[in-house]
Amino acid sequence: MNIYRLIIIVFTLLYIFGCSEKTTYYGKIITEDDLTKLNIQNKKQLLEKFGKPSYIDTILNKYFYYTEKNKSKNFYSNNIEYSYLFVFELDQENNVTDSVSINLLNNKNKLFINKETKNNIIERGLIEKVFGGVGPNQLPDSQ
Repeated sequence: MNIYRLIIIVFTLLYIFGCSEKTTYYGKIITEDDLTKLNIQNKKQLLEKFGKPSYIDTILNKYFYYTEKNKSKNFYSNNIEYSYLFVFELDQENNVTDSVSINLLNNKNKLFINKETKNNIIERGLIEKVFGGVGPNQLPDSQ
């Protein structure tokens, strides 16, 4: 009977103390105060305000900042509170010309293109791919 009490006490303690809430941040920690006072004119102000960007597009001269906040109580209760991507476009003189904030949890913004790459395994056949050359041979193209 004592073993059953011990098991019940252990599971009760794990249940009680296993439910502590944990907050995890990914990317840059950008607070709402940072966003309300957003008056950035050039690259110097941008780097002073947000620091080094998560990604820099050198071709289009854009700076990307990613931020995400997760709260979890245990392994089966995870909640993403917010997930944003901030994009700042700079001109040749390093002045901010455009800024966009994208809510990554809201898929209603049609900024992403859903393209799929061509699957050659289905065209060639799975057996040909696995065994290498079984089946009809294709003539080499010499043009």
